[in-house]
Amino acid sequence: MKYWGYLLAKLVVAGLFLVGLWYGIRALLPQHAVFLYSQTEPFGHDLGYTAVMMLYFLLCAGALALIVWDQRYRCRTCLRRLRMPVAAGSYPNMLLIGEPRMEYICFYGHGTLKVPEVQIAGPPASNWEPHENIWKELESLEASEK
Repeated sequence: MKYWGYLLAKLVVAGLFLVGLWYGIRALLPQHAVFLYSQTEPFGHDLGYTAVMMLYFLLCAGALALIVWDQRYRCRTCLRRLRMPVAAGSYPNMLLIGEPRMEYICFYGHGTLKVPEVQIAGPPASNWEPHENIWKELESLEASEK
């Protein structure tokens, strides 16, 4: 739940910033009166306004893409960035060893994210595997050695 709440918070903050920027653009680029007191939307009629709106749209799309990309590589438990990428699998031996993928782990042992590098049929689906408490696993290994 904390994972999705963090994503929602990032989207709300970015949305508020982008709406404020949109109002700033509308205030800086005033509409021109075409006939006596009638006004038209300047988009499509004013080249400067249309170009600024195109750049604004690209900024909005880029902000959304960055938020989703950042959220994808975060731990589902503690929200820290996943670290230590390890290449696994092999391109020449996909049938025997498995498809090539990158594995990211949480520093605190909460889980592993496996991201496939081969796109055969559509975008790859990431696989998050939560782990038990890493300290319990280490203690059990130490106890078994005694």
